[in-house]
Amino acid sequence: MNKRQYDIKDPTLASAGKLRIEWASREMPVVGLIRERFSAEKPFRGLRISACLHITTETANLALALKAGGADLVLCASNPLSTQDEAAAALVAYGIATNAIRGEDEKTYYKHINTALDHKPHLTVDDGADLVTTLHTKRSQLISNIIGGTEETTTGVIRLRSLARAGRLKYPIIAVNDAQTKYLFDNRYGTGQSTIDGITRATNILWAGKKVVVCGYGWCGHGIALRARGLGAQVIVTEVAPTRALEAVMDGFQVMPLTEAAKIGDVFITITGNKNVIAKSHLEVMKDGAILANSGHFNVEIDIPALEGLARAKRPIRANVDEYSLKDGRRLYLLAEGRLINLAAAEGHPANVMDMSFANQALCLEYIAKNRGKLEPRVYPVPEEIDKQVAQMKLESMGVTIDSLTPAQKKYLTSWQEGT
Repeated sequence: MNKRQYDIKDPTLASAGKLRIEWASREMPVVGLIRERFSAEKPFRGLRISACLHITTETANLALALKAGGADLVLCASNPLSTQDEAAAALVAYGIATNAIRGEDEKTYYKHINTALDHKPHLTVDDGADLVTTLHTKRSQLISNIIGGTEETTTGVIRLRSLARAGRLKYPIIAVNDAQTKYLFDNRYGTGQSTIDGITRATNILWAGKKVVVCGYGWCGHGIALRARGLGAQVIVTEVAPTRALEAVMDGFQVMPLTEAAKIGDVFITITGNKNVIAKSHLEVMKDGAILANSGHFNVEIDIPALEGLARAKRPIRANVDEYSLKDGRRLYLLAEGRLINLAAAEGHPANVMDMSFANQALCLEYIAKNRGKLEPRVYPVPEEIDKQVAQMKLESMGVTIDSLTPAQKKYLTSWQEGT
């Protein structure tokens, strides 16, 4: 590979990265089966793919499956702090052009995105929609090449639907995030476990007895609240959506406005996909020692400029922990620069749950390739047959069998005439 095709921290990390990728593959049997089929059928032969994803061992297994399917693939990072440098080095060793360095600055981050777009892709894979947004705003001349793409996460789907409503989305994109085999598992169990893991690694706090404020009760918030309660925390949920707030109440959590929760919380976790969820007014009333963490995609959920303005001093006190000494004597602790705590301070979602998410990615890309020219430029749901296929494959990999409907039962469920 030409050296200009990749930009990573250290190629000598490849051996360690390969071992970690192999370890993750043990927990990704569905992606493994798809990779075997792709290797035989080559559904991406002659197609170029540009992917902007968290560069982790799980992503590496997806990349290897796409490469096995004949894809000419270039990868870049979807977050400056989520890259596992060993995985990036291993991907380059496997012949996959990768542009990602943990801790890269914003200029390098977008340079890497543009390098991926220099590949002139036929298919795009995104996590947060930075690649697609760059493509639509600054590299629009490349859009004529593109068949379609996929989007991994809630934040990206929100941005893409906004782009579509404005009439500016120029090619079809499948919202992988909205598959049941993604959000019911990746968002709930993956985000729940990995967020708690990241905060624990960063702080070594004891969760039992802590007042933990979870800002947002979508599927990710569900998982975080559940895991924090399981460790003995007193969980408070803040919401703006009445139905989700009602669900949190009936799930046994305390629900209140953040203006009230800010005064009593010990740990605050944002997971909304919105900006300035924790604002200056909240920071001003938090108690001494409060910990601030974000598990949403972008570092905008906590108003960091407001925190900087309230502080008289700032110092790193642990890896991924910055202490802000405020002018009134209080200390607030911001984790991982307000970026994705589960990837910045830990390893992200467990491979077992990413198995389903990335199986959806792979199969949806295949679906787009097979339906070239048939899809309009809008945001599509994951085809139901793919969602069900992923669930069935996952059950089989776990050794679980289920019942099936009899012909009489199928007839009953599709008939309006039978009622007794």
